[in-house]
Amino acid sequence: MFGESRGLIIYSRDHKEKDKLVKIFTEKYGKMVFFVKGAHRKNNPLSAAIMPMTEALYSGDFKTDGLSFLNVAKEIEPFYFLQQDIFANAYATYLLNLADAAIVDRESDQLLYTFLETCLKALNAKKDPEVVTNIFELQILPRFGISLELSGCAVCGNTKGPFDFSEKFHGLLCAKHFDQDPRRLHADPKACYLLKIFSQLPITRLGKINVSETTKKNLRTVIDEIYDQYVGIHLKSKHFIDEMKKWEKMMAPKIDKKNETD
Repeated sequence: MFGESRGLIIYSRDHKEKDKLVKIFTEKYGKMVFFVKGAHRKNNPLSAAIMPMTEALYSGDFKTDGLSFLNVAKEIEPFYFLQQDIFANAYATYLLNLADAAIVDRESDQLLYTFLETCLKALNAKKDPEVVTNIFELQILPRFGISLELSGCAVCGNTKGPFDFSEKFHGLLCAKHFDQDPRRLHADPKACYLLKIFSQLPITRLGKINVSETTKKNLRTVIDEIYDQYVGIHLKSKHFIDEMKKWEKMMAPKIDKKNETD
């Protein structure tokens, strides 16, 4: 059937010599794979609209099975910073892959579409990529069928910390109930506090949040444990981010101490 919807490019891959297969998360129809004939032609009007890190209004033949076909794209909005910055691009790719893994094909999920769109725009506006990613990871958990108690203590409902995370109780534990799970994560209380905050914080209210590198690392450990134990997916884009963190500092400009001023 002929359809029209806003969409976010999940990936764009070469198909044979001149064509492409493009997966798009559409707002109205869910995620679908489109065949784009002659995508490599210089004068192809769809070229800009099917580049990674792009949002547009797509029109075409939206099929209920098999490949769909794009005819026209308008209102094209490239996320230029995400296209140009390797670090921001890595985090954006991971968010797109998470969304891809969380929903089935051709199933509309407008709430997730809006959430993903807002997070990508936050990354494109140079918001802290680790914070944006943590918020997305935590708030997308229900799409994987995971329900955790992160708003307060899973035992008594206490909303005041310090907290730790308990796999036994599927959520946070306050200090009064630490003894009920000797195998709790023994995680950094600051990381568990952010776990609570980020699981509820609307991405539209994300301002300038200063989180120390140590706390980010500790929070990363907790979220990785949650994903390993509850979700069980291992995305290449996540592995790339983990590896990227190792050489990110090596690429940072070195300070010339001889020319350093007070």
